[in-house]
Amino acid sequence: MNDELNHLLARTVQGRVSRRAFMGRAAAMGVTAAMANTLLATSLRAQEPVKGGTLIMGLGGGESTNSLDPALAASQVPFHVLRTTGESLVDTSADGKLEMRLAESVESTPDAKTWMFKIRKGVEFHNGATLTPDDVLKTLQRHSDEKAQSGALGIMQGIESMKVDGDYVSVTLSTPNADLPYLMGDYHLMIQPGGGIETPADGIGAGAYRIVTDEPGVRHVFEKHANYWDSSRGHYERVEFIVINDATARMAAVQSGQVHIANRVEPKVAGLLARAPGLEVKNVAGRGHYVFIMHCNTAPFDNKDLRLALKYAIDRQEMLDKILMGYGTIGNDIPINAAYPLFDDSLPQREFSVEKAAEHYKASGHDGSPIILRVSDVAFPGAIDAAALFQQSAQKAGIPLQIEREPGDGYWSEVWNKQPFSASYWGGRPVQDQMYSTAYQSSADWNDTRFFNDEFDTLLLQARGELDEAKRKGMYAQMASILHEEGGLICPMFNDFIEAVSNQVQGWEANGVQEVMNGLAPHKTWLV
Repeated sequence: MNDELNHLLARTVQGRVSRRAFMGRAAAMGVTAAMANTLLATSLRAQEPVKGGTLIMGLGGGESTNSLDPALAASQVPFHVLRTTGESLVDTSADGKLEMRLAESVESTPDAKTWMFKIRKGVEFHNGATLTPDDVLKTLQRHSDEKAQSGALGIMQGIESMKVDGDYVSVTLSTPNADLPYLMGDYHLMIQPGGGIETPADGIGAGAYRIVTDEPGVRHVFEKHANYWDSSRGHYERVEFIVINDATARMAAVQSGQVHIANRVEPKVAGLLARAPGLEVKNVAGRGHYVFIMHCNTAPFDNKDLRLALKYAIDRQEMLDKILMGYGTIGNDIPINAAYPLFDDSLPQREFSVEKAAEHYKASGHDGSPIILRVSDVAFPGAIDAAALFQQSAQKAGIPLQIEREPGDGYWSEVWNKQPFSASYWGGRPVQDQMYSTAYQSSADWNDTRFFNDEFDTLLLQARGELDEAKRKGMYAQMASILHEEGGLICPMFNDFIEAVSNQVQGWEANGVQEVMNGLAPHKTWLV
């Protein structure tokens, strides 16, 4: 069977091509009606999950410093490890709806200030212990403690009190929040025995697979958890992640069949890769974005005019065209796009302007010394080339941008959130409150632009408690305007998630919440 027919079959099974269109195009390829019907029926039967086998994924975004502590996950490989071994109270489905996981139901008081999560019974952790509401309570308490350094700290700080009430865990907020259930789906909040208080990095979770080999920055191996509670997931007997940070090597691995799935396909090679035999390139738009981040409290970036100079000095359209090559959309220096339900599109698009960049640079009084931007290939696909484009456009405005290329290993622990100007990425979050609470609220542990703004914080709290969607949308619009003008975020583009996937992998679903089916490929796919 030729690759074109394979591709047509796959799209038909996924519902992206009608049966009638399939039959017509198959006939044009010289396939008889009887053969086309047989092929389609066989492909549809292949959508029934096949149990067993080993899924191997080649992943960029892993380091020797990675930990199994859910609180500390900050890049792609730790994210995938957590999604493979852990379970949260709830999740966000591919269509953006709330999905029950370890909580089997969620209720709230009319004012959305107190939320009750009914904890699922009969769930077993990898160590044989049975999940209890107390495990959930202690997990949430640990991530509320600043000492845990949790990436979920920003969203936990709005909680006033928590308690176990029979089969329920009750969460009372300092101010109402209609989005709280979505926040509880944050991938850091994987429920651990005893909350992980004593041994946070032991890798014990309640997910479909238990970890058996942990070599940070090299490989991670998992085996099916025999008593996993959800029979609809976890079809493989074994899953393996091979850390391949070099993009060329990662693509070679998937082309040669060494791995079944490779993440972070660079847009510049996606077209070529799609023509490789036995492979399909999957892409889906979502909330992910590629960024350059400035610390607003560190010189010279503590100067608003300098920040604005750099924002006007970046040619977003050029970067979108040359780096993403159509696999994304233009950004506007806020972390929110049309994928969010309460997105307001009235904020004027910031355009590249040599004149405005030069004007603000002069007003900043900067001494002309090199402005150092630290970047690495692991920051996002094409980050080095994107930085070079930024440097060239900045030079047109007389801004002395200097690129410092950093090694991939250690980038997320030694550069991101530590150095005052660097390249980075965000996978986005299901709702605006979670994105803003995680990275832009003054008290957030992952406030990687050191953005401290009282008016923004006040609006964030007010929006959480506002149940009128029109008013809430207006508050988010005000917050976006503040961040756009005052913040340290340069967001030139929102990226598609692009993966290379072997034709042996079945059950793939488009999910724009996070990369590789929101980390659920090991749970929902199977091999044929």
